[in-house]
Amino acid sequence: MSTEDDGVMTGEHLKQIVENQLSDGNPIKVKATLMRLMMTGTPRDEAIEAIACALSVEVLDVMQEQTAFNLVRYESHLDLLPDMSWMEE
Repeated sequence: MSTEDDGVMTGEHLKQIVENQLSDGNPIKVKATLMRLMMTGTPRDEAIEAIACALSVEVLDVMQEQTAFNLVRYESHLDLLPDMSWMEE
Protein backbone atom coordinates (compact mmCIF):
# COMPACT_ATOMS: atom_id res chain seq x y z
CA MET A 1 0.00 0.00 0.00
CA SER A 2 1.74 3.17 -1.11
CA THR A 3 1.41 6.43 0.76
CA GLU A 4 2.63 9.96 0.35
CA ASP A 5 6.02 10.85 1.88
CA ASP A 6 4.31 12.11 5.04
CA GLY A 7 2.63 8.73 5.61
CA VAL A 8 -0.87 9.91 4.69
CA MET A 9 -2.95 7.80 2.34
CA THR A 10 -4.76 9.95 -0.19
CA GLY A 11 -8.23 9.56 -1.62
CA GLU A 12 -6.62 8.52 -4.90
CA HIS A 13 -4.80 5.69 -3.13
CA LEU A 14 -8.04 4.55 -1.54
CA LYS A 15 -9.88 4.64 -4.86
CA GLN A 16 -7.08 2.60 -6.44
CA ILE A 17 -7.42 0.02 -3.67
CA VAL A 18 -11.18 -0.15 -4.35
CA GLU A 19 -10.48 -0.63 -8.07
CA ASN A 20 -8.05 -3.42 -7.17
CA GLN A 21 -10.67 -5.04 -4.94
CA LEU A 22 -13.12 -4.91 -7.83
CA SER A 23 -10.57 -6.39 -10.22
CA ASP A 24 -9.65 -9.15 -7.76
CA GLY A 25 -13.27 -9.83 -6.80
CA ASN A 26 -12.26 -9.67 -3.15
CA PRO A 27 -14.12 -8.85 -1.06
CA ILE A 28 -17.12 -9.68 -3.23
CA LYS A 29 -19.24 -7.19 -1.25
CA VAL A 30 -17.35 -4.34 -2.97
CA LYS A 31 -18.62 -5.34 -6.42
CA ALA A 32 -22.12 -5.95 -5.07
CA THR A 33 -22.10 -2.50 -3.48
CA LEU A 34 -20.89 -0.84 -6.67
CA MET A 35 -23.63 -2.54 -8.69
CA ARG A 36 -26.30 -1.64 -6.11
CA LEU A 37 -25.26 2.01 -6.02
CA MET A 38 -25.09 2.28 -9.81
CA MET A 39 -28.49 0.60 -10.20
CA THR A 40 -29.99 3.28 -7.97
CA GLY A 41 -28.57 6.08 -10.10
CA THR A 42 -25.21 6.83 -8.49
CA PRO A 43 -22.55 7.51 -11.13
CA ARG A 44 -19.68 5.01 -11.04
CA ASP A 45 -17.07 7.56 -9.95
CA GLU A 46 -19.26 8.70 -7.04
CA ALA A 47 -19.92 5.09 -6.05
CA ILE A 48 -16.18 4.37 -6.03
CA GLU A 49 -15.63 7.46 -3.85
CA ALA A 50 -18.32 6.30 -1.41
CA ILE A 51 -16.77 2.83 -1.19
CA ALA A 52 -13.37 4.46 -0.65
CA CYS A 53 -14.87 6.38 2.29
CA ALA A 54 -16.00 3.11 3.86
CA LEU A 55 -12.53 1.72 3.26
CA SER A 56 -10.91 4.78 4.83
CA VAL A 57 -12.50 3.98 8.19
CA GLU A 58 -10.70 0.64 8.24
CA VAL A 59 -7.40 1.97 6.94
CA LEU A 60 -7.41 4.76 9.53
CA ASP A 61 -8.08 2.27 12.32
CA VAL A 62 -5.29 -0.03 11.13
CA MET A 63 -2.84 2.88 10.97
CA GLN A 64 -3.82 4.63 14.21
CA GLU A 65 -4.63 1.69 16.45
CA GLN A 66 -2.27 -0.81 14.83
CA THR A 67 -5.09 -3.32 14.64
CA ALA A 68 -6.04 -5.84 12.00
CA PHE A 69 -8.29 -4.83 9.12
CA ASN A 70 -11.90 -5.41 10.20
CA LEU A 71 -13.61 -6.95 7.16
CA VAL A 72 -16.92 -7.37 8.97
CA ARG A 73 -17.10 -3.67 9.86
CA TYR A 74 -15.99 -2.66 6.34
CA GLU A 75 -18.75 -4.78 4.83
CA SER A 76 -21.33 -3.40 7.27
CA HIS A 77 -20.38 0.13 6.20
CA LEU A 78 -20.70 -0.92 2.56
CA ASP A 79 -24.22 -2.17 3.32
CA LEU A 80 -25.17 1.29 4.61
CA LEU A 81 -24.03 3.21 1.52
CA PRO A 82 -25.00 5.73 0.24
CA ASP A 83 -25.82 6.75 3.84
CA MET A 84 -22.55 7.61 5.58
CA SER A 85 -23.84 8.39 9.07
CA TRP A 86 -21.06 6.13 10.41
CA MET A 87 -18.61 8.88 9.45
CA GLU A 88 -19.87 10.76 12.52
CA GLU A 89 -18.81 7.94 14.88
